[in-house]
Amino acid sequence: MFDFFLHIFNWVIKLFQVGNLVTRKSYKNDVVFKIYKIDGDIAYLKGINVRLCADSKIDDLVLVDNIDRDDDHFFYEKIRSIRNFERSDYFYIPGKILHVDGDKEYLNRCLAFYKDANVLAYGVYSRESEMSSNIEKYLKDINPDIVVITGHDSKIKENSRYFCDAVKVCRKYQRDYDKLIIIAGACQSDYERLIKAGANFASSPKKVNIHALDPAIIALSLSLSDKNKNVDLLELLEKTSNGKDGIGGVNTRGVMTTGYPR
Repeated sequence: MFDFFLHIFNWVIKLFQVGNLVTRKSYKNDVVFKIYKIDGDIAYLKGINVRLCADSKIDDLVLVDNIDRDDDHFFYEKIRSIRNFERSDYFYIPGKILHVDGDKEYLNRCLAFYKDANVLAYGVYSRESEMSSNIEKYLKDINPDIVVITGHDSKIKENSRYFCDAVKVCRKYQRDYDKLIIIAGACQSDYERLIKAGANFASSPKKVNIHALDPAIIALSLSLSDKNKNVDLLELLEKTSNGKDGIGGVNTRGVMTTGYPR
């Protein structure tokens, strides 16, 4: 009998491989993950559409054949609604974005998002634990108006401490909140610590998950907003997937320059 159950156990484990898309039965299959590591009967997971890391017993997982990423269109439509500028006599220079991300796939999705809006953005992949060591070099080389510091996080993983360290480096480099806008955090990140460290915007006030593009829509909205005007904070936060529960921040001006004539 023992051999029979051992055989079943080994069979179940072999069903799952690194790269598989899965959900967790114990969480009512609410989030789709990709398996990035397997150690014995434990699978280590990262979200496909949410910036969340987790681990799970393999027998709690359900395989997913494919995933619909149409929810990205939600963000593209939000941005198109603020790109209707007066074109007859004026020209516009959007703010420059430096996007530092702990996930290569998310980074590429965000860069495609910026490109679609014709906003200049530089992407850097970095492990969360190494961000504070690397970021000052990119600040000096790129001289961005906006910096995004994100990746994966969770209450258990606690990458917030690494995000905080990187935010502190950025804020030491430029102390003026309007001259360098900092957007930091991922799923369930420590919102209060990130704001105290010097971020203009951070996740997650209610410790909820955030979408892969949430930090990018904040960055892009500010890049396309007039530098002489404060952005409507509540309206800006409502552009994200979970509104003020997912991301919060302080009153901030846009960074787009308007010129005349064309």
